[in-house]
Amino acid sequence: MRRRASCLVANVAIAVSAALLSTAQAASERPNILILYADDLGFGDLGCYNPASKIPTPHLDRLASQGMRFTDGHSSSGICTPSRYAMLTGRHHWRDFHGIVNALGASVFKPERLTLPEMLRAKGYATAAIGKWHLGWNWDAIKRPGAKPRGEGRQQVWGPEAFDWSKPIPDGPLAHGFDYYFGDTVINFPPYCWIENDKVVAAPDTLMDTSKWKPIKEGNWECRPGPMITGWDPYENIPETTRRGVQYIHSRKDSQQPFFLYFAYPSPHAPIIPNDRFDGKSEAGPYGDFVCETDDSIGQLLRALDDSGQAERTLVIFSADNGPEHYAYARDERFGHWSSHPLRGLKRDFYEGGHRVPFLIKWPGVTQPGGVSDAIVSQIDLMATLAAALGYELPADAAEDSHDLLPLLKGEVESVRGTHIHNTSSGRYAIRHGDWLLVDSKDGYVSRRDAAWEARHGYPPDDGGPVELYNLKIDLPQRQNIAAAHPEKVAELQTLLKRIREQGHSAPRLQGAGP
Repeated sequence: MRRRASCLVANVAIAVSAALLSTAQAASERPNILILYADDLGFGDLGCYNPASKIPTPHLDRLASQGMRFTDGHSSSGICTPSRYAMLTGRHHWRDFHGIVNALGASVFKPERLTLPEMLRAKGYATAAIGKWHLGWNWDAIKRPGAKPRGEGRQQVWGPEAFDWSKPIPDGPLAHGFDYYFGDTVINFPPYCWIENDKVVAAPDTLMDTSKWKPIKEGNWECRPGPMITGWDPYENIPETTRRGVQYIHSRKDSQQPFFLYFAYPSPHAPIIPNDRFDGKSEAGPYGDFVCETDDSIGQLLRALDDSGQAERTLVIFSADNGPEHYAYARDERFGHWSSHPLRGLKRDFYEGGHRVPFLIKWPGVTQPGGVSDAIVSQIDLMATLAAALGYELPADAAEDSHDLLPLLKGEVESVRGTHIHNTSSGRYAIRHGDWLLVDSKDGYVSRRDAAWEARHGYPPDDGGPVELYNLKIDLPQRQNIAAAHPEKVAELQTLLKRIREQGHSAPRLQGAGP
C-alpha cells in the first residue's frame, strides 16, 4: 500500500514538473515585448546613427550594439497620431485619416479594428501602455449635461467644471487592448493631470497657466488651453512615467505570463523641458539635453530588465514617430548639429528626414548583436512580424500593410519590403521603391523651407517641376531632382502608388486580394 502511495506521489510530482516545464517553455517561446517610442526625434540625433552627433546617447548606442540597427526604417507619417495608429494596427494611417487627434479629441480606432495589444492579449500577454497616448478618448461621455465652453469664437475653452471627473473616460487605451495605462495622454494638451487606466488620478480644478510653471528652456510651450490640476508640473513627466515603467517591469519578474509594455515618450517633442540635472549634457542646446534625459530614462528601463532577470527573454524595439520639429534649423545654425543628418526634411515633410527614423530591435536568440540592415522596414511591420513569431493568424481585414520581418531579423534574407508610402496631409504622397524616392508633389516641404539652411548645405534652387525624383543610392541628401531626366520612372512610381492606394492593402499575405 505504501509502495502504491509512493508511486502515486512520484507520478504526481513528475506530472507537475512536466507541466511547469511546459509552462516555462511556452513563456520562453513568447518573449516579453518592450516598445520604446520617442517623439520628434531625428535620424541623426543618436550616436549609433551619426558619429558626429553632439548628443551623447550611451544607452541607445548600447542597445544598438546588442541588437539590429536599421538604417532605412520608417514611420507611416510625419506627425504624431497617424504614426502611432499605423504601428499599433499594421495599417497605413492614410487609408483612414491624415491628421492628429486635437485637444480633447475622439478616438481614431474603430471598434472592429484589430490592434497589436489586442492580438497579443489573445496570445496570453499582459498588456500595458505608459506615457503619451495621443490616439483619442471619448471625452464627451464625461461632460456634464448642458456644459458650455468658456469664451467665444476661437477663444473658447472647456473649463474643469464642464466634466464629471469621477466617471471613467471611455474609448481610450483600455478599450483597444491594453490592460493598464498610466500617463497624461498628451503633454501639451488638456487635461493636465495624471490618468491611470480610464480615470483621472485627481480632478482638474483650474485652467492651464504656463506662467505657473518653471521657465521653458527652448522654443515655446505649445500647450493648448484647458483643464489643469493645481500644482501640475510638466517637468515631472519623464521622471514619473519612468518610475512607473520600472515598477511595472519589476512587477512582472516572477510571472509566467509574458508582458507587452508600450512606453511612449513625450520627448524631445515641444515643450523642450529637460530637467536641470541634464542641462549642458549635450552640445546641442536644451533639445540635445532633452534627448539625453530620454536616453537616461531608457537606460533605467533597460536596467530594470537586467536587474529583474528578464532581459534575455525580452524583445526590445526602439523607434520614433517622425523626424524633428522646425527648431532643428536654428539648432543647426547655432550648434552645428543637424538632427536629420544626413537627410533632408523635418517633421511633417515628405523628404526622408520627415519619416526615416531610428529603428533598433534587440531580440535575444533571433537578432545578432551589432547587426546592421540597410533594408527598407516600417513600424507598420511589427504586427505581422509578431503574429508570425507567435503563431497568430491575422484575418484579411487586419494589418493590411504589415510585412513579416522575421526572416530578415534571423538573417535568412536581406530584404522583405521593397516599397513604402509616406503621407502627412491629404492629397500629397511620397513613395519609396528600392533606391528611388518619388515626391508626388511640387516639393517635399510641409513644415517650411529654410533658404539659409539649403544654402549652407549646398542645395540648388527649386527647379519648379511638378514632382521630384531622387535616387537615394547616389543622392541620400536628396539634392538633385532628376524627374525631368527619368519620366518613365516617374510614371512607373505614380502607377505603383495609385495601385497600392486603391487596392486597400500591401501586405504580401494578401497578394491577389481585392481589386
